[in-house]
Amino acid sequence: MPPLTIRARLTLIYAALFTLGGSALVLALTTAFYHFIFQPLPADQIPSSLDPDHDHFVGLSDQIRDAAASHLLRVALVLLVLVVAVSALVGWWVAGRLLRPIADITAAARRASGTTLHERLNLSGPSDELKELGDTFDQMLERLDAAFAAQRRFVANASHELRTPLALTRTAVEVTLAKPEPDQEQWRSMAHDVADSTVRAQHLIDALLTLARSEQRVADPEEDDLADIAAEAMDRVAARSRDRRLRVETELEPAPLRGNVALLGIAVSNLLDNAVKYGSEGGLLRIISARSGADRVELTVVNDGPVLSADRIGLLFEPFQRGGRGLGRAAVPEPPEGAGLGLSIVRAVATAHGGSVTAEARPEGGLTVSLLLPAV
Repeated sequence: MPPLTIRARLTLIYAALFTLGGSALVLALTTAFYHFIFQPLPADQIPSSLDPDHDHFVGLSDQIRDAAASHLLRVALVLLVLVVAVSALVGWWVAGRLLRPIADITAAARRASGTTLHERLNLSGPSDELKELGDTFDQMLERLDAAFAAQRRFVANASHELRTPLALTRTAVEVTLAKPEPDQEQWRSMAHDVADSTVRAQHLIDALLTLARSEQRVADPEEDDLADIAAEAMDRVAARSRDRRLRVETELEPAPLRGNVALLGIAVSNLLDNAVKYGSEGGLLRIISARSGADRVELTVVNDGPVLSADRIGLLFEPFQRGGRGLGRAAVPEPPEGAGLGLSIVRAVATAHGGSVTAEARPEGGLTVSLLLPAV
């Protein structure tokens, strides 16, 4: 036999329960009725002298009562069968009505694909378990839709970014080969161009691999201090800060945490690198680490720079978004280096550690970026 559907199982359960309850009720009524009509007379109601035909009448009365009890039991059983059949049909219809949202969810799950994730169930009705299941399914579709959209944007942007160094390499080679007799200096110039394009492509691929690794669950966490991680990252950007004559201010207080130290170091380095790269020449660079409450540590990086549009700050955390791409009224010129993945990696590392990262545009120009991570 094929497996029964949940609708058939619910119908059988309804019918079985009604059959058991109805049978108990019929037996109880018949037993009570039979017991009542055969109840012996009290002693004070028995006559002292009996009629000669008394035994005949008593026997006839017993036969009538037996026939009535048997007829009552047969009628009750027939009515029980009819009621059970009707209740099974009604239960089948009710089960179908109650389980219709599940059928809608199943149909939506079968239709779900990369092009239909925008569809929603939007179940109506009371706030019961089925409504909650439908709303949860809609939320899952929304998350999947956002993830697929982000993946498509990421692939398109990565393809575009990788096309640039490859095009530069091909152009340098073709230009040199097109010359009748290229000299040693021309070959050397081509080799430098190819090497620069290769380094740029390598940096982009390394950044993509770091982003993919940082989006995974943190493995082998270790205890460390966010202040120490920030101090090491500051050493790596110290030379560039001096070149741009930045005023560096630090307030590094102990902020113990637990996580992947290598990924956290990359995230903090990216924060400081972006602050130095897109900050104003001779501007401010402030780094603050502190314990925020009992369960959070925070690293805040503040830099001067152009006035940015507050409603587009969130785009900075998208892959391949650089500071100069239309984010403000006076966007900073876009540096030639960088793949636009720095803050994307910061957000991925924070999410993998159960934390978050936020950015806020300063009224006087620049950004305030806060990295929140769970404390030890």
